[in-house]
Amino acid sequence: MTKKSTKYHSLSRRIVLQFCLFTLGLSLIYSLISFVLMYTLEDSFIEKDIGQEAKYLQTYYQQRNQWPAVRQPNMQLHFSKTTLPDDMREDFLTEPKRTEFYGDEGRHYHLFTFSDYKDVYLLAEVSNDLMVRPIRGGVITFLCVSAIIVTFIACFIAWLIGRKTAKPLRQLADLAGGVAPKQVPAIFANQFPNNEIGILAHTLEQSFQRMIQALEREKCFTRDVSHELRTPLAIIKNAIELQQNKQANVDTKKRIEQRIFDAAEQMEKTVNTLLMLAREEHTRADKKNVKIMPIIEKSILDNRLLLKDKNINIIISDSCHTNVYIQPEMLKVLLDNLLSNAFKYTQAGEISVDFIDERLIIKDTGPGIKENISDNLTDISMKNSQGTGFGLSIVKRLCEHQEWQLTIENHEGTRISISLG
Repeated sequence: MTKKSTKYHSLSRRIVLQFCLFTLGLSLIYSLISFVLMYTLEDSFIEKDIGQEAKYLQTYYQQRNQWPAVRQPNMQLHFSKTTLPDDMREDFLTEPKRTEFYGDEGRHYHLFTFSDYKDVYLLAEVSNDLMVRPIRGGVITFLCVSAIIVTFIACFIAWLIGRKTAKPLRQLADLAGGVAPKQVPAIFANQFPNNEIGILAHTLEQSFQRMIQALEREKCFTRDVSHELRTPLAIIKNAIELQQNKQANVDTKKRIEQRIFDAAEQMEKTVNTLLMLAREEHTRADKKNVKIMPIIEKSILDNRLLLKDKNINIIISDSCHTNVYIQPEMLKVLLDNLLSNAFKYTQAGEISVDFIDERLIIKDTGPGIKENISDNLTDISMKNSQGTGFGLSIVKRLCEHQEWQLTIENHEGTRISISLG
């Protein structure tokens, strides 16, 4: 089944469309409010004039007990409903509380009813006083044209805003989607604005860094497994060869079986340790007080094949008869790498192990470590991943994982010091 490609809409176009619709709606509402306001103001002026005239007529009547002549030429005083103009009388009879009426031939009436005097009405024919209604069509046209012009201006402004807003998003999408993980810049979020886009960029940057670190840990794990399992596999192979020797007695076979069991157990612990290194979290679980002397002796025995046919003295200081709070498997992997490197590259002389002021110190009389390896352990390439460089790479990552301080000195051999405190 062919997977359909997802269609994406343009964010800038969506911003322009929504902004234009909002502006158009707002313009129409404003036009309607303005139109109603003009009508209301016009009617209020007319009502004010009629109210003033009605007040004059009522005051005059109260003083002289007769109704005076109306002063305004467009107003008439009626004392009966029947005398009202024909073109508005029927509407008034139907709606007696209504005050505004439309007559024939464009006439427009306002009616004032005297509440204290029955069947007395002041009628004003205000057709000539109207200002808004005669130009109503022009006003509507002006408001519509204004709304269209404002909408076009708003669309242009929204286009500029949408383009400016979407540009960093497109850049971020190109950066996130078009670059391989190893080619992503270590720091790229600073080039984006300090807003929601910047927050997204920082989040992606952190995710990319975690992903790259996870890939690097996975690559290191596969290399470390092949490196660390060589010694126990060699022990197992050698033990099986001895086991196949028919001349071996019962005690020898038991020792061989024990060596195979110890090597298999060491392989299991080593794999667990390397898996711990491959995880993102830095766990402090499984730590306990352990004696380091047995671990040192076990590591020396496991790597003794590297000392074959070499005139080397192994010196273990009495200071190693102490306890440390540590993960035993971590310490074993650390010692295996340090001692195997020392055994392999030291051809003659001595190798010493000390524990002074919470620091494990291993010295040898070998040729020393190349400066480009000791100074740049994190950048060891696959070409340098064998032997000293690779072993020290594991040591350095162990130290970083456990927050131990690693010091390497080259002086008539190699002196490696690790603070376990």
